[in-house]
Amino acid sequence: MSAFGDIGSQQALRIWDGIVVRTVEGVGATLAVVELDPNGHATTHSHVNEQLGVVIEGSVRFTVGDETRELGRGASWSIPAHTPHEAVAGPDGAVLVEVFAPGRSDWAGLERLDREPRWPR
Repeated sequence: MSAFGDIGSQQALRIWDGIVVRTVEGVGATLAVVELDPNGHATTHSHVNEQLGVVIEGSVRFTVGDETRELGRGASWSIPAHTPHEAVAGPDGAVLVEVFAPGRSDWAGLERLDREPRWPR
């Protein structure tokens, strides 16, 4: 198996309505490219994974704990494990790159979609 790949060729996994993810899996972490449709909403949730991310394109309103920010290209976040958070994409949607540690083994059963990648183009 090669150490190299192409994120655009990874199958999209449906996380919520209007939100899909494409992943690169490692032994102890998951790298995720998350594509949010316009106004896509990741409802309040928490998980055992630490979550780090950056906005690649578009905008998103992110709430982590009791802090809310409007984020655009280049903005980043760090969410400790078990911390409630939610995100709502702006009117043009958003693309995020995130890292989860440990990896997101809970995503293995997500619905697989045939969807052209929003990024990269």
